[in-house]
Amino acid sequence: MMHGIGEWWMWIAFFIFIVGMLILDLFVLGGRKAHRVSAKEALLWALIWFGLALVFNLLLGWYLSQTVGFEIAHEKALEFFTGYLIEKSLSIDNIFVFVMIFSYFHISADYQHRILIFGVLGAIIMRLILILCGIWLISNFHWILYVFGVFLLITGVKMFILADQKPDLSQNPILRWMGNHLRITDTLQGEHFFVRRNQLLYVTPLFIVLVLVEISDLIFALDSIPAIFSITEDPFIVFTSNIFAILGLRSLYFLLARMTERFQSLKYGIAFILVFVGLKMVIAPWIKLPIYLTLSFVIATLTTCILIDRKKPLPH
Repeated sequence: MMHGIGEWWMWIAFFIFIVGMLILDLFVLGGRKAHRVSAKEALLWALIWFGLALVFNLLLGWYLSQTVGFEIAHEKALEFFTGYLIEKSLSIDNIFVFVMIFSYFHISADYQHRILIFGVLGAIIMRLILILCGIWLISNFHWILYVFGVFLLITGVKMFILADQKPDLSQNPILRWMGNHLRITDTLQGEHFFVRRNQLLYVTPLFIVLVLVEISDLIFALDSIPAIFSITEDPFIVFTSNIFAILGLRSLYFLLARMTERFQSLKYGIAFILVFVGLKMVIAPWIKLPIYLTLSFVIATLTTCILIDRKKPLPH
């Protein structure tokens, strides 16, 4: 098993932080209740999550500088921030899929918030399992990193070629399987995922959407988790940067959901980032690219895409 900077108390403290924030959202701030998230609220939470990630990185860097020295502290802080930005940028592609799913099922903005909070809970569990599997694979079969690299290269090229194509959700095999094997209500039943009718349990369209959201996140995790291993193999850095990106996904969705038609260039930017990190992993035995070069590439790519999209007219 790979050893990193994370001591036992750091892992416990981070899990307590995650649970505390989720409890705050669910039980104090009304995350369980359906409500329409305004652009102001989404922007506030996006800034809060970004600020918390920066504070965490500063505290981590400060602690490591006191215990293992400035050089390692600087390296780990850079790894975290680079990994966080890569995971954040790759999560943007989730948003395009979420918009498509919500539009297909005509899910109003009031219920989207409820689905996404439970989606985040599931995503955290799935990411932890996948990260542990990735760590085990790399520890026992280090050559798997090059397989990850090739996979990311192919995925990035495919994403670039198919960026303008919109998938037909009606042909989704999982959706068709659920339609054939589950009792589904014809309409939404408020904010409920399950209802009983004539002593029989039915699932609502809201539950179907939640399943599709979870599955789409699982699919995207197969891209994003190998990508973070191109930056660091430190389990603590991999997990914390990934989870901070996921925790901010919901607020990012409500910021960009109305603007997806305008930010089409981001799809190409995400594809370029995947190709870059895949290439970085493939050439690692001969050429080791410094972390700051990866960080610069990610920032430059995202900035360029945003500047290109700013010239487009606002959607109506």
